[in-house]
Amino acid sequence: MNAFPPNDTDSSIDIGEADAETAAAIDIDREKGNFSFKEDYAYDAGVGLNAGAVDYITDVKGEPDWVREFRHKALKIFESKPLPTHWGSKDLENIDFAKIRYYLAKGQKPSRTWDEVPDDVKETFERLGIPEQERKFLAGVEAQFDSESAYSRMKEELSKQGVIFVGPTEGLKEHAEVFRKYFGKVIPAADNKFAALNSAVFSGGSFIYVPKGVKVAQPLQAYFRINAENFGQFERTLIIADEGAEVTYMEGCTAPKFDTATLHSAVVELVALKGAKIQYITVQNWATNVFNLVTKRGVAEEGAEIRWIDCNIGSRLTMKYPAVVLKGEHARGEVISIALASENQTQDTGAKMIHAASHTTSNIVSKSISVGNGLASYRGQVHIPKSLSHCKNNTECDALLINTNSRTDTYPAITVRGSQNSTQHEASVSKVSAEQIFYMMQRGLSEGEAMSLAVNGFINDLVQEFPMEYSVELKRLVELEMEGSVG
Repeated sequence: MNAFPPNDTDSSIDIGEADAETAAAIDIDREKGNFSFKEDYAYDAGVGLNAGAVDYITDVKGEPDWVREFRHKALKIFESKPLPTHWGSKDLENIDFAKIRYYLAKGQKPSRTWDEVPDDVKETFERLGIPEQERKFLAGVEAQFDSESAYSRMKEELSKQGVIFVGPTEGLKEHAEVFRKYFGKVIPAADNKFAALNSAVFSGGSFIYVPKGVKVAQPLQAYFRINAENFGQFERTLIIADEGAEVTYMEGCTAPKFDTATLHSAVVELVALKGAKIQYITVQNWATNVFNLVTKRGVAEEGAEIRWIDCNIGSRLTMKYPAVVLKGEHARGEVISIALASENQTQDTGAKMIHAASHTTSNIVSKSISVGNGLASYRGQVHIPKSLSHCKNNTECDALLINTNSRTDTYPAITVRGSQNSTQHEASVSKVSAEQIFYMMQRGLSEGEAMSLAVNGFINDLVQEFPMEYSVELKRLVELEMEGSVG
């Protein structure tokens, strides 16, 4: 049985004075997102998924007929496809699609200033520090609350350069000529069951277009917040970088803890045209009741570059395999990922690199940490056909086990044909050394601090790939996850 789904979806780590000041300003807390407010929703599609719910979403959003047809076709695909049985977890069987609410919205259009955001929603985002981050280092922010964006704003100088940064609803209404050309082309609804689900009920997300030659110096960020219980969030993101354009996009995700399952099933499509560069950074810190099932894929044309930088902390189950289709010669693709599986958590993550042109290069670097009975799996695919030449791939998969009952699995699927292509694959599994912990404790550290230092040392080279605001947060999140892990 194929291990991969046929259709995807200086070891010293002292933070230092500057980073410590930044960490204090960010006020990181593992429980920071664990709160919710009772909401009065103006629009509610009800419980369960059917044609009526799909029509309700389409009518509320005032979408054209082609979108309604797209949604209904996707619903039929979703209903016809069985749940995957070979993705490394039987936990999917615990999702009851009939008990989930697929659309909840307060009814407001995205506000352009924080003062216009409804007070209860604004309180949520202020508590998460989003307005402060926008002021400090972002070129634009999209803040989604349950099914719809509550706030959307981009710096004026970018608008003057022709950059578009809106939600998909605005994208298909106001920029249809660009939006429709690429929407659903990188990831069609029939790609997999959860891509079909998203295609049927998608709401919220981001639509970004960067014109030829425009280089967006500061990151654009989206923040996805689930507030309601028994809810599914299905944002859809489409980013197009025209020839020679460059953009960095960051997304953060949180949700409160509920006793019932919460579903997050997103679709992300990236298109990097000739010579363009897209960097997509994700830091998720979902609550442990969230099923995080995401399909992400980019297409890189001639000389283009797509980088996925991915950090997965939290959730009950994450299944995510960012992919790059290297369509043009001299295209480059890279996936850098960190996954931390704590007690009763499964992180099934990886990457796909599909070489479709000669002289293309791909790089995959994956590191995972398993704590308690947590399971971290790497599931990857590299494909270089015989018809191509001078293609290169490097894959590195390293896993760290914290406890005797921790578990890690690696499922690489590498197909390289032809005599002028090359690939290399390296994998390692290690445990935190008792001697190393003892040595650090003799230098005055507690057992938990020593463990945190060892783990941060393991991932430090990848953490440095994140912007400073995120890298400091990752180190602190790992420290918090390590509390009580020894034993």
